[in-house]
Amino acid sequence: MIKKLDKLIIKSFIGPFIVTFFIAFFVLMMQTLWKYIDDLVGKDLDLFTIGEFIWYASASLLTLTMPIAILISSIMTFGNLGETFELVAIKSAGISLLRFMRPLIIVAIILCGITFIFANYVIPYANLKFRTIYYDISFKKPALNLKPGSFYKYIPGYAIKIGKKDADGKTIHNVVIYEQQTALQDNSIIAEKGTMSLSADSKYLVFVLQNGYRFQERGTALDTSTEFIRMGFKEYKKLFDITALQMSKTSDTLFKNDFKMLSIRLLNRTIDSLQIARDSLAKKLNKDVGYQVHYLNMGDSIWRKAPAVTLKNDTTFLAMLPDSAKSLVYENAISLLNTLKNNYQNSGVELNGKEREVRIGKIEWHRKFSLSLACLVLFFIGAPMGSIIRKGGLGMPLVVAILFFLIFHLLNMFGEKFVKEEIMTPFFGMWLAILVLTPVGIFFTYKAMHDSQLFNKEFYYRFFKNIRPMLKPIADKFSRKK
Repeated sequence: MIKKLDKLIIKSFIGPFIVTFFIAFFVLMMQTLWKYIDDLVGKDLDLFTIGEFIWYASASLLTLTMPIAILISSIMTFGNLGETFELVAIKSAGISLLRFMRPLIIVAIILCGITFIFANYVIPYANLKFRTIYYDISFKKPALNLKPGSFYKYIPGYAIKIGKKDADGKTIHNVVIYEQQTALQDNSIIAEKGTMSLSADSKYLVFVLQNGYRFQERGTALDTSTEFIRMGFKEYKKLFDITALQMSKTSDTLFKNDFKMLSIRLLNRTIDSLQIARDSLAKKLNKDVGYQVHYLNMGDSIWRKAPAVTLKNDTTFLAMLPDSAKSLVYENAISLLNTLKNNYQNSGVELNGKEREVRIGKIEWHRKFSLSLACLVLFFIGAPMGSIIRKGGLGMPLVVAILFFLIFHLLNMFGEKFVKEEIMTPFFGMWLAILVLTPVGIFFTYKAMHDSQLFNKEFYYRFFKNIRPMLKPIADKFSRKK
């Protein structure tokens, strides 16, 4: 049964959590849009495509938004209760801090589960859709926008330049069109003025040019004597195929094997397959080397127990060979070494590639669990810190929360980089932030349970005031020496 005290703490937490969640989500969303703004601007994208892009991009931000929202809201909740002395009244009634935190611990565990479910099922699908849309947008050519004085070169095979465009947006002057259909031909059109418009199906750009010339070169690549033609016209109609400027729709299956698009079950299956392929490749390399170095195929009882050959004085093996055989031995040895070197180099590149894929797969596997558990770890940092600081609002709590979230985010980034560079194992690299911040949360919880004055400036003022008499003789001694 939920008691009134539990209802009080849950109601005090829900409001700040919702506000901070949407604020953090909005900030991260703006950062994402700023990152991809160059790929969106100037391509004449419709509102549905932009909305779809933002929708799928925002889904992957929840795993970062949830921990920071829990951290800020827990600091605000306990800071507000401490500032209004409600926390003091609750402790004076004999209720411990952990008992008071119990309903929010349950809420934090539930949020951890929601984050994990979201990271395991929703985010892979959202990443797949986002990657597909971003791929189509990035390869879409800029929208049809003929600016006076500059060449427009995004229509395949053409470069178009207009000197002036009238206010109606259709009448153009001093038109220059360079056309390249083959490697040999270099055709061009020059006109004084004309009009431009789109066809009814919007697949063609129609130029109706007046008072100009068309220059054309005729011939083949095998014939060096080409024919150059100059043709004048009063009116000339030119069609440009602009279907290449429209955004194509790529199938989702193109990116379905990316590790970020896989759930835990699919990641386990993919990692196992990669490890099997890596081990079989290593066995194949050893087998190939065994074909070249024959003694490796012999048992230890054969070549290890063979009678040793003792050479007299400083006689070497080459000195025992006849001169006619030395060159052949040299050539065979060099050929064998080159073969072994090529085998190791080629197989080594493939082995490193398989090993890197295994590490990346394990990074994504551990990320789903570590980011989910981060919600609980940051709660045990924020809640006791709020009860120690005893400051509500968005001032001090926001500063402290941003500081710890930056530490958490940087440790995550460093850990992932260390794993990719083989400095750390995937477990320690992806759990680095949790391993570092968990003792911090335990320390703050212990201090809060014992009413620590860790962040009380009056405590430090009294401390330095008490030790000042002890430091004064030392300071006087140093001043007399000078």
